[in-house]
Amino acid sequence: MIFVSRSFPRLGTALLAAVALAACAPAAEQPPAPAPPSPAAAPVVSRDAEFGQLESRFAARLGVYAIDTGSGREVAFRPDERFAFASTFKALAAAAVLRANTPAELDQIVRYTRADLQEHAPIAEKHVDTGMSLRALCDAAVRYSDNTAGNLLLNELGGPAGLTRVLRELGDQTTRSDRMEPELNEATPGDPRDTSTPRALAGSLRTFALGDALAADKREIFVDLLRRNTTGDKVIRAGTPAGWVVGDKTGTADYGGRNDIAVIWPPGRAPIVLALLSARSSTEDQPQDALLAEATKVALAALG
Repeated sequence: MIFVSRSFPRLGTALLAAVALAACAPAAEQPPAPAPPSPAAAPVVSRDAEFGQLESRFAARLGVYAIDTGSGREVAFRPDERFAFASTFKALAAAAVLRANTPAELDQIVRYTRADLQEHAPIAEKHVDTGMSLRALCDAAVRYSDNTAGNLLLNELGGPAGLTRVLRELGDQTTRSDRMEPELNEATPGDPRDTSTPRALAGSLRTFALGDALAADKREIFVDLLRRNTTGDKVIRAGTPAGWVVGDKTGTADYGGRNDIAVIWPPGRAPIVLALLSARSSTEDQPQDALLAEATKVALAALG
């Protein structure tokens, strides 16, 4: 059972308004300014042949959506097909919790028991006796993909439906959160639960990291968490040129699912938002980091 040390209501109406202050972890850099609107007539760059070759090479289905927020140029391959989002949801859940809580609320301790621990809880398992603050849960969920922390953030939002509700309020009509860890990773082909599309996930990440869904200091905290992620070195980061800054959140699902969603800052240019989702055909298939690293290279080269 999970207990929260609070004398005030849980989220409720707090989800309906952005909060002006608070932090989930200190950040060393100023947050990026919200990206300007993309030009309406910006082209979509096709690299279907190259992405198709990657699908054949890695025996996987691949979804790609990338946008240069300065020029509006896009790269898309299966951008509106559904994939299990796996642990990428943790970035969105952390951002939603940041958005909905005051500084005092972020410092409140969320208590839980050993019965609440899920497989892969490297941070939460160390704090069963003391509990963790919401800001610490955000850090654990985004930077370490701690499954228990992810579930506790979902609880804070009112469950998976609460995360879906926040995303709908912010314009994402596609992503749907239905279950908790670990069930959300089942990824059975054709099951719409706990799925999204590359275009939708990129849009939601952009809204939180570069848009105005979060107040400036909240956005700074969120971007810092993404940039200090510890789980993404072999995926989008591995396909990005040296000197470019990456903030990302990875995910791994059954049926060989491997995902990464990121904001990329090329030197002297506007950010690029990139979402890569993948799936294979069997529960015995393993996720493939190299597929996402290679897809990153193709997408970034296409954007120029």
